[in-house]
Order: sequence, then structure tokens, then C-alpha cells
Amino acid sequence: MSWKVVLKPGIRGRLLASLCLALVLMLGLPLAADAGSGLPLRVAYPDYWPFFSRNEDGIMQGFFYDIVSEALNRMGIGSEWRDYPWSRCQALVQSGEADAMVTVPTAERLVYTATHADPFYLKKLKVFTYAGNPRLDEIRRIKSIDDIFDLGLTVVTYHGNGWNDKYIRSRGIKTYESPRIKNIWLMLANQRGDIAIEWPMAAWPLIDEGGVSKAIVETDVSLEAMPFHLLVSRRSPYAARMDEFNEFIKKMQAEGRIDRIISKYVVKQ
Repeated sequence: MSWKVVLKPGIRGRLLASLCLALVLMLGLPLAADAGSGLPLRVAYPDYWPFFSRNEDGIMQGFFYDIVSEALNRMGIGSEWRDYPWSRCQALVQSGEADAMVTVPTAERLVYTATHADPFYLKKLKVFTYAGNPRLDEIRRIKSIDDIFDLGLTVVTYHGNGWNDKYIRSRGIKTYESPRIKNIWLMLANQRGDIAIEWPMAAWPLIDEGGVSKAIVETDVSLEAMPFHLLVSRRSPYAARMDEFNEFIKKMQAEGRIDRIISKYVVKQ
């Protein structure tokens, strides 16, 4: 004959709670109240000056890095930044192997990330083409993305560009992709597409680095601005603190701090 001890409800509840707490401590799992406490936010980023990059001494710099890391520091959160190809950054955040990335929120990304309400930066985009393009006059008359479609132009971009997927590819505009951001200028110079749509301040250093400055033409055509946010994996304990992050971003904007950071890297907006 076997015996089973039946505990009174109150005792049983306390015992189960004690057992759960013991299991959490044994496995080293974070308690909800202390989720993420003391752990750095792991940020995956693609090397892209002047947003985020490392100098010759391996020190992180760039105005996206400065803005985000300062806001996190004000929250008492450290950060670790690691460089990957852009498509890999997104995969790491989706799997939870990295906590966060800095990019434009899209419906697809918001399935696996949380973000804050207000962008910390709006990136104004310009249209580029290759020197000697016989359709240059038509390109210079572009007023909207619909014009790109109507003209039957093809666009060169990088793999994982969510803005391009949302606003260009989704409209049926043919796109050619490079695995690395810097290679889009080599593709455009070699006439692998008609145009590229990028932020000039970041584009020209890569154009010069690739040795194709004489082969690329920046037009006066401006398109929609890209809103940049910190996106945190829903698997990360820091996903619950995005409202707090937003408050610090708004405070930094009100102080003029974000403008001062950008002015260190960008002479003309």
C-alpha cells in the first residue's frame, strides 16, 4: 500500500512557490523583477559610417551609436556592439542571440521586436545614378516613388533594406541587391541598375572608398525620410523598457543633445 500526503491549499501553494524559486536559482534564470539587471544590451549592427563604425583602435563611434548608447546609459544599461552583415543582424535579433538593432520599424520586424514611439532620427533620402545615364533628365524630374515605377527604372540597394522592401519592391519596382552596403555603389557605377536611393552623408564616404566618385551622380531628387528606432527582440528582457527609452530620447531631443551629437559627424543636414 502506498501513501500520498495531501496538503492543505495554503501550504501546498507556499511549497510550490518555494520549489519554483529554488528551481530558478539553481538554473540561474533571471527573476522577472530583475530581468536584464546588470547585463549589457547586445546590439548587432552593420558597419556604416557615420551611423556606427569602429576606428582604427577598435573604438565604437558614429552618431547612431552615440545617441543610443547615451540613452541606454541614462537608463543604467550598458551595451555591447558587434558588427555583422545586415541580413545577419536581423536574423540574430529574431532568434534572440542579439538583443537589439537600429533600423526602420516594419510590420515584419515588429513581429519579433518591440520599439519606442518616437524616432530618434529621420534620414532624408536622395536619388543617385551613374554618370552618363542617357535617362538622367527623366531621373531629375522624379517627384515621387510612383514616378520611378512609371519610368520603369531599376534600383540598386543592399540585402535586408526594409525601407526598400516596403516602399520600392512592394510597388513592383525591380531591385538588384548587394550583400554589403558599400557594394551598391560599385554596382551602380557598373550600370547594374538605374538608380540608388540613399542618404548622401553616408553614401559619399563609401563612394570615395570604392574609387567610383567620378562614376556616380547625386541628383537633387529627395524622397521620403526614414524614421530610425532601436528595435529590441521580444525574447530580450529589455523589450519591456522601450517606453522608458522613448522618454530619455525625448529628453535628449529637448535638451538639444541629439543635435549636438549629430553635429560632430554631419556638417550639413
